[in-house]
Amino acid sequence: MFYLLHGDDEFSSREQLKKLRQQGDFGYNQDIYSGTDTDVKTIIMNSNTFPFLSEQRLIVVDGLPKKRRGESSSTEETAKSSKTGKRKRSSKAAGGGRAGFEKDLAENIAVMPESTILLLIVEEALESSNVLLKAAEQHGKVIQSTLPKGAALDKWIANRARTMNVKIASDATSLLANFIGNNLRLLANELDKLAMYVGPGATITSEDVRLLSAQVQEARVFDLTDALAQRNRRQALNILHDLLSDGEPPIRLISTITMQVRNLLLVKELAQKGMRGPQVASTLGIAPFVASKAMGQVGNFTAAQLENTYRQLLATDAALKRSRMTPEMALDLLVTQFGA
Repeated sequence: MFYLLHGDDEFSSREQLKKLRQQGDFGYNQDIYSGTDTDVKTIIMNSNTFPFLSEQRLIVVDGLPKKRRGESSSTEETAKSSKTGKRKRSSKAAGGGRAGFEKDLAENIAVMPESTILLLIVEEALESSNVLLKAAEQHGKVIQSTLPKGAALDKWIANRARTMNVKIASDATSLLANFIGNNLRLLANELDKLAMYVGPGATITSEDVRLLSAQVQEARVFDLTDALAQRNRRQALNILHDLLSDGEPPIRLISTITMQVRNLLLVKELAQKGMRGPQVASTLGIAPFVASKAMGQVGNFTAAQLENTYRQLLATDAALKRSRMTPEMALDLLVTQFGA
């Protein structure tokens, strides 16, 4: 039996993988291979080995080899072969190229012992003509997971909450969808936390989300810096007062803004060196969406403006801790002078 789990929804694919692994009694007959690093011959040899003291053997292949520069996929190789009438197989492909890996694995699936369960997980959507996809359709099962968007994402959030024995209000669903997006792993973690907070059978409200979800709060602070970056101080003040009325502590709010301005300084420096969003996120150790947001904001400020704002934030933080002014006054003053 061959299961092919593919698609851009890595979280759902791995949840499916976990369920499938729990369905059998494999005992010690379980092997997990990285498709990126393992020679296909090793996988084939073990998939053809009968289980010991168990009825089934489980083989999990995580990923496929990366395509080498100039290498054709198994789909393209098949198309070329059908045109020329010849089947060429280079020693390079047979030794570890992706096309050779896919072809060899697909051919072995048809002759594997019935006692072998082979699970392949690929974090991308494979083309309909891919040899592994065809092998799964003929000798197993295809499970494709696609990241939900729009109404489908709202439905996913509501269904996920239902599996946790809670309900979620529509405005709370919108908050999570708008500020976290379709990062399903992060959404699942947030829903798990919210479900524990409200208790079985209860309803998660937008107030609960604002109170407990750090990602939502951080995203809302990004809205604040977005407004400041656009020199829209009225909108910035409205967002600021909304955050304060929702119970966001002024000290923590200033700390979050300070951290974001510091990130903007670092991102601007790296962007000037030619780095892109993913490289910036990896270098600074920040979330990809944080790096992406910062990359879109840094063009609105000079390095000198960001440095001056950073100093103002540190001074405001110190003034608040020494009770020299009220938090609301300090933050209003900060907003009106931001980026000056």
